[in-house]
Amino acid sequence: MHTHIENTPPGPRAQADRSAIVGWGADLDHALRPAYPMERTPPRLPNVHWDQPSAQPVNVEVLVSTERPGITPVFGTTLPPRGLSGSLRRLAFKASENDVRRWLLLMLADRIDVVEGLLQDLAQGHLPNVLGEMGIAAEWRYNRRALVGKLLLLATLATAAALIAKTFRHDAAAPRLRYRGARPR
Repeated sequence: MHTHIENTPPGPRAQADRSAIVGWGADLDHALRPAYPMERTPPRLPNVHWDQPSAQPVNVEVLVSTERPGITPVFGTTLPPRGLSGSLRRLAFKASENDVRRWLLLMLADRIDVVEGLLQDLAQGHLPNVLGEMGIAAEWRYNRRALVGKLLLLATLATAAALIAKTFRHDAAAPRLRYRGARPR
């Protein structure tokens, strides 16, 4: 037998007197809403001599969306596309913004950019503190159980990868039979 919401009696919360609750229903009447008079379109800047601000000079490569041709008047120049991650970003910006491949490529480019940054640090003689930057000490202090679980999962995956690699190496090293029906000795 099914019990439907319509057939159940209201609980004690439904029977409570809501008028005793301070602020209850304040959003029902616009006169009681403190922010309501401010909810309006802000006025345009007065006495502006331009319709659109002057464009920022382009001195680095700027990736532009296919949905919005042209460069916006202001844009970021701190990290222009470079290396493999930059190539992936260029490829991603050729796709539409509603294409999931675009966003997956951009996320992959972010991950590759992290690795490129680590390699660049090593090339410059700077040894990055990867574990410290990942917050391992804080994780150990405040969320030890989850960290141990992550480490066990990582060890399991590494062991499985090593066993699979060993199996492939063993198969590659096995002698190939030259004739059909021949049996190995």
